Amino acid sequence: MSEPELMRIGVLISGSGTNLQAIIDATVQGRLDARVAVVISNREEAYGLERARKAGIPAAWVDRTIYGTFSEYNTAIRDVLVAHDTDVVAMAGYMRLLGAEVLDEFPDKVVNVHPALLPSFPGPSGIRDAFEHGVKVTGVTVHFANERFDEGPIIAQEAVTVAEDDTLASLENKIHAVEHRLYPQALQWIAEGRVVIEGRTARIAPHGRSLLG
Repeated sequence: MSEPELMRIGVLISGSGTNLQAIIDATVQGRLDARVAVVISNREEAYGLERARKAGIPAAWVDRTIYGTFSEYNTAIRDVLVAHDTDVVAMAGYMRLLGAEVLDEFPDKVVNVHPALLPSFPGPSGIRDAFEHGVKVTGVTVHFANERFDEGPIIAQEAVTVAEDDTLASLENKIHAVEHRLYPQALQWIAEGRVVIEGRTARIAPHGRSLLG
């Protein structure tokens, strides 16, 4: 009997790739029924590319400077994802906005993780913004991506308490620990076909049909 086909994830990164590593670890440990098909970075020096190579995963740097337009750049990313038979795109610290070229190729299959409880504190400095605002509770959001930063139906959220003695660094550590657990869990729900989008809402059904049928 042949092995069941696994969901293929294309991961987009810009930096060290700790969320990428959490996804890789979850696939190895059997907590995520998927495989990372390719890792793409917009920065050649991103350490996440080295993480991918160490795990035997194809890694690609797509250089924005060689493309005349934003559309051409996003088309190049789309072409790499398609060439590796990607089913779901996971943005993991990817610090650029994705265009329609990618989003239209993977409708309702592009996922992002954000280090705050959206819609509060969107943008690239969600942890710092929440900390400096003095909130007592912040958290992590996993959501479907669209053509605006940190929007799209929310798949999962988990709150993180800001303790009185927390520093920005300690809060960052708490947030990242939740990200590394919640993001693979949300991707597993997608692999199981349990994530149902209804308008602006994404709900988790008790049962689902595999993404791959």
